[in-house]
Amino acid sequence: MSAEATNPATPVPSTPGTHRRKSRPRIDLLRLGRAALLGTAARDRLPDAIGHVAEAHRAHHPDADLEPLRRAYLLAESSHRGQMRKSGEPYITHPLAVTLILAELGAETTTLTASLLHDTVEDTDVTLDQVREQFGEEVRYLVDGVTKLEKVDYGAAAEPETFRKMLVATGSDVRVMSIKLADRLHNMRTLSVMRREKQERIAKVTRDVLIPLAERLGVQALKTELEDLVFAILHPEEYKHTRELIAESAAQRDDPLAEMAEQTRAVLREAGIPSEVLIRPRHFVSVHRISRKRGRLRGADFGRLLVLVNEDADCYGVLGELHTCMTPVISEFKDFIAVPKFNLYQSLHTAVAREDGEIAEVLIRTHQMHKVAEAGVIALGNPYAPGSDDPAEGERADPTRPGWLSRLLEWQEAAPDTDIFWSTLREDLAQDREITVFRPDGGALGLPEGASCVDAAYAQYGEDAHACIGARVNGRLATLSTVLRDGDTVQLLMGQDPASEPSREWLEHAHTPAARIAIQRRLATPPAPGEPSDGTPEPGTARPGAQASPDTGALGSAARPPALPARPTPDAPGARTADAVVDLPGASVRLAGCCTPVPPDEITGFAVRGGAVTVHRVQCSGAARMKSAGRAEVGVRWGDTTECRVTLVAESFGRPHLLADLTEAIALQGVAIVSATVEPPTQQRVRHTYTLQLPDAARLPALMRAMRNVPGVYDVNRAQHPAAAY
Repeated sequence: MSAEATNPATPVPSTPGTHRRKSRPRIDLLRLGRAALLGTAARDRLPDAIGHVAEAHRAHHPDADLEPLRRAYLLAESSHRGQMRKSGEPYITHPLAVTLILAELGAETTTLTASLLHDTVEDTDVTLDQVREQFGEEVRYLVDGVTKLEKVDYGAAAEPETFRKMLVATGSDVRVMSIKLADRLHNMRTLSVMRREKQERIAKVTRDVLIPLAERLGVQALKTELEDLVFAILHPEEYKHTRELIAESAAQRDDPLAEMAEQTRAVLREAGIPSEVLIRPRHFVSVHRISRKRGRLRGADFGRLLVLVNEDADCYGVLGELHTCMTPVISEFKDFIAVPKFNLYQSLHTAVAREDGEIAEVLIRTHQMHKVAEAGVIALGNPYAPGSDDPAEGERADPTRPGWLSRLLEWQEAAPDTDIFWSTLREDLAQDREITVFRPDGGALGLPEGASCVDAAYAQYGEDAHACIGARVNGRLATLSTVLRDGDTVQLLMGQDPASEPSREWLEHAHTPAARIAIQRRLATPPAPGEPSDGTPEPGTARPGAQASPDTGALGSAARPPALPARPTPDAPGARTADAVVDLPGASVRLAGCCTPVPPDEITGFAVRGGAVTVHRVQCSGAARMKSAGRAEVGVRWGDTTECRVTLVAESFGRPHLLADLTEAIALQGVAIVSATVEPPTQQRVRHTYTLQLPDAARLPALMRAMRNVPGVYDVNRAQHPAAAY
């Protein structure tokens, strides 16, 4: 089956001059099903009714053992005998059709065997024990997984729990979903026998849930045909118009895409790159999207060129040749080989233009990449085949399971109820593009487009992300609300408090189900006695030294901060500053407030009004301005006194307990707080200014290190205030 399959009921006329893969004609399943009921084949040979399945299977797996398929068909046919579909066909035609779809995609024998039996346990007297006895544990497991999905009762109340079960079954083995998708495709092909209202309900669920799931599993062959079938049901007028556009294009005598394909073959032959150049006609929905985007369509808009090569390196060789010999459209280039998409897809995308303005989109990939691009996880075979690591009893860790599915399973378990699960699932599936961001250790995180640092935190740390206090994006400090771009490097800054809570504001910036559900669950958990529920301090909780502000709630602590050392004021008895000696008899000494010098800083002095000398750090910008103004320097040096006063500025991310933790760190260093000011938060960043009395200037480096080690504090520096005019 082509990944660009179209509605089988309305075939698209072939384009003259195109090179398309040969395919078998569609099998008359109705005739085969009735023939199977009229006479039973010999028990030791393959029944004629599944000869076409065997042919498709052997095309992908030449050495496959067909005996399980023969026995599965005989059991399914005898079990479903007498049952009819609403279309009037014998029911056995349905599992046959589903199995043929999977066989053409390259599914392995175990999946095909389970596909033939997928309705027997639900609709007949066959039991799972019988399936295990005759076909083994793997087939039993797959049939059970599909059976647990039950028949979907397309009512609004039934949908959420049905698809929740579907995800759980899929997470244990992606082959369960493969069978379900093929089952839905055949049902969609035969949907015309149902009432219009039911057709529309089924089409909408297929559009909202199953098509996005097929996309995430990488099964483009199923996804594109399902899209066209849904398009025909829900948008009949647009479908009819699109069909007419395709027919008009096919009737044109000139085919620019065929001409560009031949030119590409010539270029690659001359370059000596073994390759196969094909034309991939766009399916209905793709043509419709292009027509809405570009308006009037040209000949090359109805398809794309596909170049298949043998090795990864050849892909880049083809790209180089095309960009050298033709005019590349640089904005259309994407490298999904170096950075594969979240659904295993790999390919180079580019576009080239010829002189008359025709532009051809080109896909470049290896034959193996092409197989995975069409069939996704189905092409990866049986992860539990002999030779693979046997999972522990009761555990199944599918090595083919895409990362997004692992995340989906984690948050569906955490969802507090089915309604939240369902709404979150639909939001997640609506995100059809994913970005990749990198951790500093070289690891990668797959996130939906538009994700923020909040999403990255929960993707990496799960519920431990409650303690996240900030991030660096590409080496620069960033707020948690920062939207990430593809290729960004994200370093998440984590606090150490296990009782940390997320801010309610995080919900505004969380786009992934994992983040939103984790935050909602934590905020909904009743706080312990004395603990704030959303990071806001309890009424009456003191904030020593903090200026009153309605916006400082993010700084609050759950308990009263520790008692602080005595805070001498500049004029109080016992208040001392470091002694500076000046070479100017009779002059008073004043330490400059702009740079707050302390021993052993290198200092200089300037005479000011009133016979005083101000002492500055040599590198102070205020000292530089006084020099440029022509002020004469006065020699100064430190005296014997080691006690000093200094002003420090701490930059931090807002979080609960922060103020208490900072003041405690200062107190543990034996330092007195003279005054403290906390500015209102700006984009989750907070600035603290402390004037401190140190008993010994030598303690300053250790004090600054202790303050920097407080979770949430990302920098501590000496205050640099604007110099006063003297």
